[in-house]
Amino acid sequence: MKSLARLALSAAVIPFVFMQPANADGIAGAPAPFNKGGVKLALISYISAGDFFQAYQAGAEAQAKALGIDLRVFPGRQDAAEQREQILQAVNLGVSGIVIDHGLPESLGDVVQQALDKGVKIVAFDVNLNNPKIPQVEQSDHELAQQALDQVVKDNGKSFAAGYVYVAGFAPLDRRNEVWDKFRAANPGVVEKARFGNVSDTTATTTADQAKAALTANPDIKVVFAPYDEFARGVKLAAGDLGIADKIKIYSADVSTADIQEITEPGSPWVATVATNPAVVGAVSVRAAALQIAGQEIPHQITIKPTLLTQDSLRAAGVKTIEDLAAKIPAFSTSDAATASWIPDKLF
Repeated sequence: MKSLARLALSAAVIPFVFMQPANADGIAGAPAPFNKGGVKLALISYISAGDFFQAYQAGAEAQAKALGIDLRVFPGRQDAAEQREQILQAVNLGVSGIVIDHGLPESLGDVVQQALDKGVKIVAFDVNLNNPKIPQVEQSDHELAQQALDQVVKDNGKSFAAGYVYVAGFAPLDRRNEVWDKFRAANPGVVEKARFGNVSDTTATTTADQAKAALTANPDIKVVFAPYDEFARGVKLAAGDLGIADKIKIYSADVSTADIQEITEPGSPWVATVATNPAVVGAVSVRAAALQIAGQEIPHQITIKPTLLTQDSLRAAGVKTIEDLAAKIPAFSTSDAATASWIPDKLF
């Protein structure tokens, strides 16, 4: 992984306080240990900034509460060393399971193995830990990117100058990049004129600065593929500042209430995104950990399918928030991945 900008925050130990769950006395008919309650689980993130990650955490918390799980959330600070320390802290605090939300695989392997050796169950979301004992929860990133690029072709044909926003080393972005590479190979009329991107605590604003430079140097760019919503927000900001919002179209991945408002506002160049509900993904991650703790079999790869959301369709349906989206597109608010009859799933 190339170097990332990191927050200059202390890696000091954070006081450990579990959230108070519902069903603290257990769930009737659930397997042990959920029939008695008191199961401790940690959610350890690499990134916490941004609407997607906040919604993911909210979904994880809601599912944990419904399962009677004591959940400790460790904040993500884009600091690989701190994330390693947080995993060790969680193990020492006696958790039964850990959900790892993003991260750098090369920095996690040994501490994750230490946790496994002590009987802690691990689930990974959007970080490939290359361990057969660790289920991988992921959005269907290949399908997500493909749906976005299918819409690109529908709107723009197969010949245009493109900008592309990408940072290597993050599993979901790498999977989306595989689809972009295949797309360009299959469509030689698509010319990538500029590639840029940044992942940091200020992804959108830093990407905006890069996008201004790229779009100024390449005024023929008509399409920008930005397969992460913070990237898309940055490109949109740059287009507005440069006064070219009516001359480019932005296609992205992921969605939030803030994204919906930016996509549907008058004159917005952000014309489509493809997304899963991050709250649902968070809930699925906790369910996968719970099933492992209960000794039940789950697939190694747990995939949540995405939905195409165009500017036109959001406007036509009057969607203004994630709640509107979930209400008007029921498939967006549920997933049958990693569930069982004893797991409450009516969360949102």
